[in-house]
Amino acid sequence: MMDPQKFEVFMRNYQNLVFTTAVRLLGREAEAEDVTQEVFLRAYAHFDELEQSPTAGGWLKTVARNLCLNHLSRYRARWRFFSEFQSEDQEDEPMIDFAAPDVHEQTMDQADHRALLDEALQKLPAAQRVPLVLFHFENLAYEEIAAHLGISLSKVKTDIFRGREALRKKLKWRLQDQPMTVC
Repeated sequence: MMDPQKFEVFMRNYQNLVFTTAVRLLGREAEAEDVTQEVFLRAYAHFDELEQSPTAGGWLKTVARNLCLNHLSRYRARWRFFSEFQSEDQEDEPMIDFAAPDVHEQTMDQADHRALLDEALQKLPAAQRVPLVLFHFENLAYEEIAAHLGISLSKVKTDIFRGREALRKKLKWRLQDQPMTVC
């Protein structure tokens, strides 16, 4: 028989890892909370094996990723791929590139950078956010991402490129909005 207190400690130790994985992929906290709950329901069913396993974190992260991808594929009709619906007007628009002052970069600590990144990631369309997260945070290869999402390899590369560009623009704009601090 399982000790509920041990599972509670286990859950507290891994809840941030699971939730962060889910929110990065899904982009919405409410959906990420649902997936996180489902991950821990599955962990509860396998707790005897996971309790002492050194790979429990990896197992939880993999389950979270797979549940998120399943969720996204179920609702694929609701989200559109940016590259498939780009208007002709957008192709002709010049890209505006503003350099962020180095002062901001130096004064922000790592937690601030992570918060800005997570906020900017959530604002990206799912077609850009999901491949970026799978590549940069989940360390999947382009081929694996294409297989998981059921899209072509060239689509993955295009979405990651466009996602990086959109993310770069969002982060530059966000960094410009930060108040300047005098040391």
